[in-house]
Amino acid sequence: MFGLFKKKDPIKALEQQYAKMMEEAMHIQRSGDLRAYAQKITEAEELQQKIEEMQKAK
Repeated sequence: MFGLFKKKDPIKALEQQYAKMMEEAMHIQRSGDLRAYAQKITEAEELQQKIEEMQKAK
């Protein structure tokens, strides 16, 4: 009941999004579309940098 009033950790949400992006990248790579894979990995790396910046600021 008291969990309703807790603020969610934005870093945790971004980490979950990062994990999802990496899984999508894996599936793209297995399908053979290397350009789309490279683009997805680049997006994931940018998100990872944002996560690291937020952790340092914390």
